[in-house]
Amino acid sequence: MLNNTVIVGRIVRDPELKETETGKKVTNITLAVPRSYKNTEGEYETDFIPCVLWSGIAENTVTYCKTGDLVGVKGRIQSRTYETEETKHSIVELVAEKVTFLSSNKNKETD
Repeated sequence: MLNNTVIVGRIVRDPELKETETGKKVTNITLAVPRSYKNTEGEYETDFIPCVLWSGIAENTVTYCKTGDLVGVKGRIQSRTYETEETKHSIVELVAEKVTFLSSNKNKETD
């Protein structure tokens, strides 16, 4: 069996580095990925794909990427569940094995 996925999209929000209780570095990003076909109204829809980045991949992405940057993510699809007091939630996300920085947003301000 094979679980390997590659997507290319734009980062929706600035990535933020977090640290787990065990000291591992992690960041969560969401990629906006336009579909390759038009809907019935003649418009391209966009999917928003949650991605989890660990360790060095997370640190580099936080350092070099901002909202609007185009990146390629290679990884595996993972599903998980968690419960709150009211309900049980199920999440499907892409766990990154490699992130390629393709271009930065030309309209962003320089620091």
